[in-house]
Amino acid sequence: MSERAHTHRRRNGKRRMAAALTAALGLTGAALATNVMLQPAGAATAAVAEWPTPSGSEGVSKTIEVSGTYDGGLKEFYGEGDLGGDGQEEGQDALFELADGATLKNVVLGSPAADGVHCSGSCTLENVWWTDVGEDAASFKGKSSSSAYTVSGGGAKGAEDKVFQFNGAGKLTVSGFQVEDFGKLVRSCGNCSTMYKRDIVLKDVDVTAPGKSLVGINSNYGDTATLSSIRIHGDSSKKIEPCVRYEGNDDGDEPEEVGSGPDGTYCRYSESDISYS
Repeated sequence: MSERAHTHRRRNGKRRMAAALTAALGLTGAALATNVMLQPAGAATAAVAEWPTPSGSEGVSKTIEVSGTYDGGLKEFYGEGDLGGDGQEEGQDALFELADGATLKNVVLGSPAADGVHCSGSCTLENVWWTDVGEDAASFKGKSSSSAYTVSGGGAKGAEDKVFQFNGAGKLTVSGFQVEDFGKLVRSCGNCSTMYKRDIVLKDVDVTAPGKSLVGINSNYGDTATLSSIRIHGDSSKKIEPCVRYEGNDDGDEPEEVGSGPDGTYCRYSESDISYS
């Protein structure tokens, strides 16, 4: 926030001083209002929203299968029994399994969260929050190139590795989201047995350090990542990589990093799309 300029005047009577101060304050207020209105969206440093207070809590020992719309009323769900894991072991079951076209909304996933949410096809996650990510917060597994996955609002923190794992085909859009203390926000699977071209869009996202990267894609499979209105907090040294490119494979080998930063083809953004505070 910029400091106000102070103008020093000679004393020419109380009325003149009062009038001058009133005018100065009026001009300053107008200037500040104009500045807010004209500030580019990509450069905004809006305060990060408060995390919601759960309306209650419920243990989940068997995956909840969702078709249609499931509104959790901001209740907190946590794993127990066979779903009581919170480590990075691959192949864990999810707390919620969404059928193609399903919507999960107003849900808080507490700890332990197992493997969070699985989408078997197109899905929408609306105002979903993860207080302590387990293996992954959500995994997207649709097999059609027309599959569309939408994450709108919500947030996640405490992800040792990935927040969103993109294993399937199609397009993932994350907007109005906030993330903190994480490894990777979105990773296009780099070594799945079946590989696809994947498109990822991040917009209007608040990122709070520490973190490693926002998005990881496989350029050799034609993946794209488009970033806009990204606000990064607490990373003045700019250690968090916005976009990292890999050479993926389908034989399970660790993918090789081949580049990072905007290139206009795979990592699609400019410096003005990311702000730091």
